[in-house]
Amino acid sequence: MTDRRIARLDLDEHTVLRRNPDIEHERAIAIFDLLEENSFSPASDAPGPFHLILGIEDNRLVFDIRRETGEPVDRVLLSLAPFRGIVKDYFLVCESYFDAIKRSSPTQIEAIDMGRRGLHNEGSELLRDELRDKVALDLDTARRLFTLLCVLHIRG
Repeated sequence: MTDRRIARLDLDEHTVLRRNPDIEHERAIAIFDLLEENSFSPASDAPGPFHLILGIEDNRLVFDIRRETGEPVDRVLLSLAPFRGIVKDYFLVCESYFDAIKRSSPTQIEAIDMGRRGLHNEGSELLRDELRDKVALDLDTARRLFTLLCVLHIRG
């Protein structure tokens, strides 16, 4: 039996910048939660577990999939174009959410958070759909990977 999971995940350091503490916290949680529990199976049917390196090259999201030993398994490239609108909207709602935490009522925070979660779910489903013929993954894995896709979008 093969292990269909990501055992190690790195963000390509060429595309990663240090960000504000809220974003760094979200990144760290997404990576921790992903490594704790995920379902990830490349279409090549290669045995896992896998080491995934995520990055952005030439306006494409890169999934550099390797075995834990470092041996290459696959390299999946996704256009970022389908994600641009949802990521932009997600960033705007997140900014409102972090501002609301500091100065709004619990009801207002909850309303903004519901919108944030809805956009996040939409982005996660889009990611699963875009990967459909390349990598099989469950919704929780897609949610954490979408968070990391958003982190990689931040340029400064």
